[in-house]
Amino acid sequence: MSRTRRVVIAVFPDVDLLDVTGPAEVFALANRETGGQAGYQVQLAGHSGGEVTTSAGVRLVADLAFAEVSGVLDTLLVPGAVDLHPGGPVARIDQDVVEWVKAAAPQARRVASVCVGAHLLAAAGLLDGRTATTHWSTAAQLAADHPAVTVDPDPIFVRSGKVWTGAGISACMDLALALVTEDLGEEVALAVARQLVMYLKRQGGQSQFSIPLSRPPASRRDIDKLRTYIADHPDSDLSAAALAARMSLSERHFARVFRQETGTSPASYVEATRVEAARRLLESTDQPLEHVATHCGFGSVETLHRALRKQIGTTPAAYRRRFRTTE
Repeated sequence: MSRTRRVVIAVFPDVDLLDVTGPAEVFALANRETGGQAGYQVQLAGHSGGEVTTSAGVRLVADLAFAEVSGVLDTLLVPGAVDLHPGGPVARIDQDVVEWVKAAAPQARRVASVCVGAHLLAAAGLLDGRTATTHWSTAAQLAADHPAVTVDPDPIFVRSGKVWTGAGISACMDLALALVTEDLGEEVALAVARQLVMYLKRQGGQSQFSIPLSRPPASRRDIDKLRTYIADHPDSDLSAAALAARMSLSERHFARVFRQETGTSPASYVEATRVEAARRLLESTDQPLEHVATHCGFGSVETLHRALRKQIGTTPAAYRRRFRTTE
């Protein structure tokens, strides 16, 4: 029997529409991809039940008033809103939302904000002593208003204990995919990302990137299947000769077909895929570099060093210090 994961998303006047609908769609697709086993149940909570007009002018309907939300929550998700000023956008602080978040957060397994929703979490005192991110345009405001918060405007998202903060605006999808990954594993999250035609972990900021999704589908199904095999087996023999044999092609013909379909050589593609696999381990585990190198098919730490320097211009240790998820 599947577990119910109750997700309550705050809505209020002029809330950013995508901040609400983006995560909701990710959770709905996770349900679909697992045949309902993911168990996500999304509810919208507002000042009062009924219609709320978003920043896009589209109206949403809150399922519950804040005062009606009771019981244990799996995820409390707080989107944001901004007021536009000549000097740039300013995060709006809705005091009703702040007070509700203060009261509801202790009942939630985890709390997350998307975009400028981080300002609401900060106002509720949930970010004191933590590192957090928000939309780059309001990061200075967050730092100035809340000196007890370490503001990092670069990452796509930041996790600090049970509190997650995401950048803006489409980063709400990245954050939601990360939550699905935590709950159900990377395989389900990757299936959702494929349905959304987006990166599971994209480059930039958090430096997350998904090689299989970074290029358009090949016209040949066998090449797409091979790309999936490469991603799933980075520690296997992925030499051009071995891959050509899997395709029942000569090595020369295989290299020509692969470049035509992917725009790169088999060797370059394999190296990029192995670097991605290494980055995931460096971001999410404390495994020794020897294990990372072996698991990702590099054979030695020296080879891992060379590949990371070539691909992303840094060392494994430096990458881990910068991007290791904070628990």
